[in-house]
Amino acid sequence: MTKSTCEERVEKYLSGLAAAIKSVEDKLDQHYSDLIEAVKRYADDAKYYLDKGDCETALVAASYAEGLLDSLKYLGVLEPVWKRSVEEEVERRVFVAGTFDILHPGHLELFRLASRYGKVYAIVARDSMAEKAKGRRPILPERVRLEMVSAIRYVYKAMLGDPVDPLASVGRVKPHVIVLGPDQPYDPEDLAGTVEKRFGFRPLVIKMSGKRKFSESMKSSSDIIRRICSSSLCKDINS
Repeated sequence: MTKSTCEERVEKYLSGLAAAIKSVEDKLDQHYSDLIEAVKRYADDAKYYLDKGDCETALVAASYAEGLLDSLKYLGVLEPVWKRSVEEEVERRVFVAGTFDILHPGHLELFRLASRYGKVYAIVARDSMAEKAKGRRPILPERVRLEMVSAIRYVYKAMLGDPVDPLASVGRVKPHVIVLGPDQPYDPEDLAGTVEKRFGFRPLVIKMSGKRKFSESMKSSSDIIRRICSSSLCKDINS
């Protein structure tokens, strides 16, 4: 999905939002006025970022607005009338891949971000691929890591990756959006071009800006392992 396609998608969302807001605004009592105002603010944010050329942030803001408005349906209050094209009826698939060894808040942040763009398909690296990438076997075997990732509420479906080809799963899922972790060694534009050349479609590729510390100096699975190995816990277990 090229940048121009991303812009077209946001514009379609905004057009659909305008129609949906109009379909419910006069039918709601004052109790829901704050919710409608929040929807409008997110829609305005989407327009602002789209005009600035930041399509990714515009897409997030539009998705927030859409989700808030749809909450009226799930609360049993009123169902907005969405004007959608055939293309928009297609499920938005979001691709995330990683080893996910020793799950921590950084992983949750990645899945949470990805879920803003659609249904998250999480690819869990096979043991052989993880060892090749990290230079060591993962602490937890692939089936255990798959089970844990599958249990995360932001993940729509988790699958084991290809044992040889790291991009094979992209062709399998055919995502509209790929979300990269901050330490994954891909340039977003280069990856989008590679996917387009190989599979015939171009996804929007978004990369997280950086890792955040979730406990003192720890911000990765490796940090957790180092902390355990340097603590008295290892000595107690081995004694």
